[in-house]
Amino acid sequence: MPNDLLKKTASDLGRLIELRTISPLELTTNFLEAIDQNPIADRIYARIIPDRALAEAQAATTRAVQGTRIGPLDGVPISWKDLFDTAGTATEAGSAFLKDHVPDEDATVLNNATHAGLICLGKTHMSELAFSGLGFNPVTETPPCVNDLDAVAGGSSSGAAASVAFDLAAAGIGSDTGGSVRIPSAWNDLVGLKTTSGLLSLKGAVPLCAKFDTVGPLCRSVEDAANLFTALGGTAPISLVRSDLKGKRFAICSTVALDELEPEPKRAFEEAVLSLQATGVQVEELEIPELAQAMPLSACLFTTEAYAQWRKEIEARPELMFTEIRDRFLVGKDFKGYEYVEAWQTLDRLRAAYVTRTAGYDAVILPSSAILPPNIHKLGADRAYYIRANLLALRNTRIGNLMGLCSLTLPTKHASCGLMINCNPFEERKLLALGAEIERALA
Repeated sequence: MPNDLLKKTASDLGRLIELRTISPLELTTNFLEAIDQNPIADRIYARIIPDRALAEAQAATTRAVQGTRIGPLDGVPISWKDLFDTAGTATEAGSAFLKDHVPDEDATVLNNATHAGLICLGKTHMSELAFSGLGFNPVTETPPCVNDLDAVAGGSSSGAAASVAFDLAAAGIGSDTGGSVRIPSAWNDLVGLKTTSGLLSLKGAVPLCAKFDTVGPLCRSVEDAANLFTALGGTAPISLVRSDLKGKRFAICSTVALDELEPEPKRAFEEAVLSLQATGVQVEELEIPELAQAMPLSACLFTTEAYAQWRKEIEARPELMFTEIRDRFLVGKDFKGYEYVEAWQTLDRLRAAYVTRTAGYDAVILPSSAILPPNIHKLGADRAYYIRANLLALRNTRIGNLMGLCSLTLPTKHASCGLMINCNPFEERKLLALGAEIERALA
């Protein structure tokens, strides 16, 4: 099979299976061989599950021959972040706390995807317990960025992004609590979808912050994101009917999101805005003071919940953790109960105000990340560099999590620089339709 087939979108592969140009078994075998032959695959995959993959591929091949395919991605092989339970295969979430933890059942989203015909290749490396936007993990492995092998892939869904970017999966499934799907997608020139909290099931997903944790795909196109979104939720497919961007109104989020931009992300964003304006989109900057008020709440909201979730393990065996991740968890130990409750009350008010302030726009746009992927070696040697990089990597993506939005990052013409599109909660179908048109405009 030509190697360029491994570079195709998941949706294109689905069409080739439908035409019987390729078989799921042949396709899966080639992905497994590519993983086996790639010298950095061990830095990307925590575990391969070849027996499962080949059995699922054989079943998908039979359906294709019989003309009974389940959906557009039936027979397409994808990877799964190592925090989604896989029955009979270890799920460790990048942590020594969960070493050799083998669940009895698949996570609900994996079960849904399997019933949609998707093939599970294996589990990908990630930031420890998903609590970093960088993907730097000295406890297990640190996947590289496709544009710079000495840089991190972004986190926490680092291996999920790398598996796609290095042609070792047609798509990857990750989680996003503060940017963990969108940062690695942006840094590896992929499309990444953060779904609205509560929309896709978290059952069988290792938790970090249940009120913020979400599930989403990392893939090559908006069409892939739409097809994977419906497969994960077990819902009807989304038809991305072509429409005109002319006359749409986009707000540039000028509060917080444009601060401290590195030159390349700044240039990429400015050029993307010009490309959108050339299609007839109305674009204007919008101050959103609610974001400046919400950002300081992050330390209380995220760390309190994360520490409550993992307190017993951390206190029992703190030496098992990477210092920077452990210290971030421990911040949550110092907040009082009333402070956490008041922070949520404030955030709920700010969320409502955000929706009102942005109501006249079709979407809010901003750079996906303020920085380019940081250097792996410097992250391990320079604590100040690590802390600053982690905060800046997560800053823009965290806006969507704090405001409870759905969010999409798209690649631009600049390597490792993404354009982010935010829509209101539960507007995934609108977001994906807009994303497909913006994708064409940026191409």
